[in-house]
Amino acid sequence: MMKPDTSPQIFFDYNRKDLDDDTLLKLYRGMLKPRLIEEKMLILLRQGKVSKWFSGIGQEAISVGITAVLEKDEYILPMHRNLGVFTMRDIPLHRLFSQWQGKANGFTKGRDRSFHFGTQEFHIVGMISHLGPQFGVADGIALGNKLKENNKVCAVFTGEGGTSEGDIHEALNVASVWQLPVLFCVENNGYGLSTPTNEQYNCENIADRGIGYGMESHIIEGNNILEVYTRLKDLVESMRTNPRPILLEFKTFRMRGHEEASGTKYVPTNLIDEWGLRDPLTNFENYLLDEGVLSEVKIETFKTEFKNEIDKNLDIAFSEPAIEFNKTIELNDVYKPFEYQEITEKQNKENIRLIDAISQGLKQSMERHDNLIIMGQDVAEYGGVFKITEGFVEQFGKERVRNTPICESAIISTGMGLSINGFKAVVEMQFADFVTSGFNPIINYLAKSHYRWNENADVVVRMPCGAGVGAGPFHSQTNEAWFTHTPGLKVVYPAFPYDAKGLLATSIEDPNPVLFFEHKALYRSIRQDVPTDYFTLPLGKASLLKQGEALTIISYGAGVHWALETLEQQPEIKADLIDLRTLMPLDTEAIYKSVKKTGKVIILQEDSMFGSMASDISALIMENCFEYLDAPVKRVGSLETPIPFAANLEAGYLPKEKFKEILLDLLSY
Repeated sequence: MMKPDTSPQIFFDYNRKDLDDDTLLKLYRGMLKPRLIEEKMLILLRQGKVSKWFSGIGQEAISVGITAVLEKDEYILPMHRNLGVFTMRDIPLHRLFSQWQGKANGFTKGRDRSFHFGTQEFHIVGMISHLGPQFGVADGIALGNKLKENNKVCAVFTGEGGTSEGDIHEALNVASVWQLPVLFCVENNGYGLSTPTNEQYNCENIADRGIGYGMESHIIEGNNILEVYTRLKDLVESMRTNPRPILLEFKTFRMRGHEEASGTKYVPTNLIDEWGLRDPLTNFENYLLDEGVLSEVKIETFKTEFKNEIDKNLDIAFSEPAIEFNKTIELNDVYKPFEYQEITEKQNKENIRLIDAISQGLKQSMERHDNLIIMGQDVAEYGGVFKITEGFVEQFGKERVRNTPICESAIISTGMGLSINGFKAVVEMQFADFVTSGFNPIINYLAKSHYRWNENADVVVRMPCGAGVGAGPFHSQTNEAWFTHTPGLKVVYPAFPYDAKGLLATSIEDPNPVLFFEHKALYRSIRQDVPTDYFTLPLGKASLLKQGEALTIISYGAGVHWALETLEQQPEIKADLIDLRTLMPLDTEAIYKSVKKTGKVIILQEDSMFGSMASDISALIMENCFEYLDAPVKRVGSLETPIPFAANLEAGYLPKEKFKEILLDLLSY
């Protein structure tokens, strides 16, 4: 009678090649540790000690294999199922546990949960829930590596569901065009929450898309740790000598729900059973036992070691007190501290247009900051549609003045990646209207990074804006209010060449994200004597252009010039005229001081009224200066319609004539 086969069951045909025993054990321990942490977290979740959990059980081989291949100072951009990335980088477990419990010793000071964090110390850049921008950020990091010529690569993760996002397509295209050394790692685990792959995409394999991007791509058995490690090792070594992007599709499976609350009822039982046989940890453990590299005694020793480490670090995290709310700390952490350095102008001046001042300021900033990169559509040889960067390529080269594909979102995310890797970026929107295509990374990545994990976003987004040039609904918006509403962004809107040059220099110096608005109708119509040398002006300081006792006029951009024209036509009106210059931070001190002096105020803007800057400034004045007012605060803005093209319609849309009427009414109140 034959004895039953009791040898370990091994699903994969492992090939260790020339790997020594120590490497095999390192990979095994690398998978075992996150598995044991996860099992503990599932218990704590049921006990209510962890608020949410996204399980990576069954996918450990991918995270561990990739991280084991990369050097410690090479950036990895993981997702919420890549615990192995964090443990392989030897992050102290008590800090991870504090992060998951929302405590101060975590990486986000309780401001974000799970793996929504980054850490420069460990060269990890965590995810945001919008998924897609992650690929663009990896582009920026890789571009920085390429510019440094340091032969580094970076790896970025997403799931198969995330590949449907436009940001992903844009980033893959940019990486291919620029030949950036990025490993784009797609963990195809069969389901985007509950939606199966046949409802996510209509190609056989995600890796097949590499052909369309002109990009090398590979399909890898994601549950076979040796295949992941050996193939990635060869690819990464190749990328270091021949920088290029590679699209990797890892075939794997999610053994638990998208997150624990969702469960797995939507998954056929036979599919779970089938993939259970491919468990990356169990199979590799059995293989190492069969090879004599591992023993049952060693397994128990490793488990005991890790369980003790987990328990010890959990005790540290649990003993840490709950984070206390401190309003001052919360507000102070929205922006990275920036110590403004005044650089005063020299005596030499020249009379130039607004567009010349911006071009000159940008060029001098490029000369001052060797790490400053300009990106945008047609900004290189063509010089941009407004010719602001004309001649820049000849002086700075195409590495620093970069034409981009038409993909605003990926390029803004690339700017964020450059910032993470120690660069400054200026991104030109061809027209401010087009920023809608890049709204997500500005609002959800640039604005929140410092508050979330103490990372600056050293990116200036230039915004050619405004009506008055017959450009119609898609090339005329002045959309500053979209961004003043978002904590973490700074918004600058100069009306004069002098201000534009000095404020642009400071915006580039500032490590926080800045939206820099440039009114197209003022580009070539406004001239001023401007210092020829580099100089700075402080953000958050308004300019008092005229002084008078009758009333206060508050404006910015083209509105300043409409107000000046009105006052010149009616010199009997003696008014304070405040040019805000920057909208965030807002110079409320200058506003309140003037309003308290005059008792009457009118706010003029080009933007339409509802939900605008004028509305917020009016509310601030009512709340802080009510007892000084002799009349209601008046607001003047454009018609509540999209911006029309025909000259007569556009003139009727803009508030210039309406401002004169309301101004006179206010004076006689």
